[in-house]
Amino acid sequence: MKKYLLSAALLIAVCISAQAQFSVGIKGGVNFSQINSDNFNHSSVAGYQAGVFARVGSGLYLQPEVYLSSTGGKFESNSTGIDYTANVKFTNLNVPLLLGHSFGSKDLNFRIMAGPIYTYVLSKNESFSNNFEAAFQDFGKYNNSTLGIQAGGGVDIGPITADLRYEGGLTKINDNFGQRQNLWALSVGFKFF
Repeated sequence: MKKYLLSAALLIAVCISAQAQFSVGIKGGVNFSQINSDNFNHSSVAGYQAGVFARVGSGLYLQPEVYLSSTGGKFESNSTGIDYTANVKFTNLNVPLLLGHSFGSKDLNFRIMAGPIYTYVLSKNESFSNNFEAAFQDFGKYNNSTLGIQAGGGVDIGPITADLRYEGGLTKINDNFGQRQNLWALSVGFKFF
């Protein structure tokens, strides 16, 4: 799958044109993530993201990124008359490859974008109520890597860039409980050139 994504990125970059704009920058922000589950009530947790991006193209552009993020979720259940609670936090390496369209002037530019994202879990931190693990033994067996899709919009004001995106999980982070991670992310960045 990685080979296909890299091949597609290279093909799009070549097709855009040799005279296309090219910029590189840093970005950081906050996200509000949750892990949807068929069996539990779930709620969002706040996290962070920080990394680098490149943008190739002007009207139509390709934007690969690499960043670290913190995501997770909170779970509650009272299906048997007993309260069960769990908190899960992940530290991730994220690699989105976005295709976008920009419009506006050089100093005030609006953008829309969408594309796939690969997420690799670097570490996880779990806390379960005492009775949780006994009742739901396979709950904490999370996959180390997932695929998702991001879509959103952004604005550039000179070298300052801001994005608001939604990310939905295409693959399950836990196959046993049908869990998929979804999040909203707001980031601000600075283009060096």
